[in-house]
Amino acid sequence: MKARARLALSVPGLLCALGVAALAALGIWQLERRTGKLGLIARIVERTRAAPIDAPGAAQWARRDGDIYAYRRVRVAGQFLQPSETLVWAVTRLGGGYWVLTPLRCADGTIVLVNRGFVPPEKADPASRAAGLISGPTIVSGLLRLSEPNGAFLRSNNPGEGRWYSRDVAAIAAARSLSPVAPYFIDADATPVPGGLPVGGLTVVDLPNNHLVYAITWFTLALMLAGVAIHAGRLGHCVPVGADQ
Repeated sequence: MKARARLALSVPGLLCALGVAALAALGIWQLERRTGKLGLIARIVERTRAAPIDAPGAAQWARRDGDIYAYRRVRVAGQFLQPSETLVWAVTRLGGGYWVLTPLRCADGTIVLVNRGFVPPEKADPASRAAGLISGPTIVSGLLRLSEPNGAFLRSNNPGEGRWYSRDVAAIAAARSLSPVAPYFIDADATPVPGGLPVGGLTVVDLPNNHLVYAITWFTLALMLAGVAIHAGRLGHCVPVGADQ
């Protein structure tokens, strides 16, 4: 019976030890992720402050490392295709309204989708902001952004009804019969626009970095489980196991 009792006590102890190890490993993993996220944030901040470069051309579109350009300051020249603009629902520091995404046809025939900026709901109709409809050749500068496929949280894009909740480049290009289109879009900077609309320069560079909180949570759970295991072990040693029978 003593051997059997010791075995009964050792199995929970082993499980607790494994649990503590697993929780501690999760905490360490979150610390490693935090280090990586801090590095990413630093790189993005550096990109947003760097001098603008030419936006990646068609020869670079097929590369799988497009994220190296994310939030990079770029510039591109061309002519807006105003009739093909798309309104995407947005909430900004100016309130709720729309992003105005307008195709820009470059000299080589390729098209880059440009988020020209924000307009309030009452200015959704292009006719209400005619002064800002640039018709001639222009140069756009801003931050390169990666496509946002499918839609927003709990709100899917509906091209058929013209309802857009994310800047899904491929879907917008298909809905507007645009080709060839860059697989990214550009958030225009705050360069003044005739008539004041759309309002550019509203990009928010805010990458969540809650990994330290998660790490503390995992380490706390590990300590709590270890404390429970130690307490249970002490109680086990104090309880008589009886004589051999």
